Amino acid sequence: MKVKRIVTNIDTQNIAAAKSFYQDVLGLKVVMDHGWIATYGSNEEMSVQISFASQGGSDSPTPDLSVEVDDIDTALERVKHAGFPIEYGPVDEPWGVRRFYVRDPFGKLVNILAH
Repeated sequence: MKVKRIVTNIDTQNIAAAKSFYQDVLGLKVVMDHGWIATYGSNEEMSVQISFASQGGSDSPTPDLSVEVDDIDTALERVKHAGFPIEYGPVDEPWGVRRFYVRDPFGKLVNILAH
């Protein structure tokens, strides 16, 4: 047996609120919408990963999600333009990533990073 995919599910009664962050800011596309669940994704090939942490590194809180992007400066600009406040960073971490934290419309702490 092999794991083919890991999907993150965020509990909410306001599914439409995901659009403002996950589509408009991060550029993901709606790949499934049944009304009671909407899934956002991209055509990028991704590695299957799941992390367990006691902190987020550099003594920051453990984020709920980590999203790797190819252009951290553009991501930061889009987040700020959309009015989502930055909670940490941007910072160049000693383990080789540049990143910042932001809360999505559901209060989830999202680590946006680039290697």
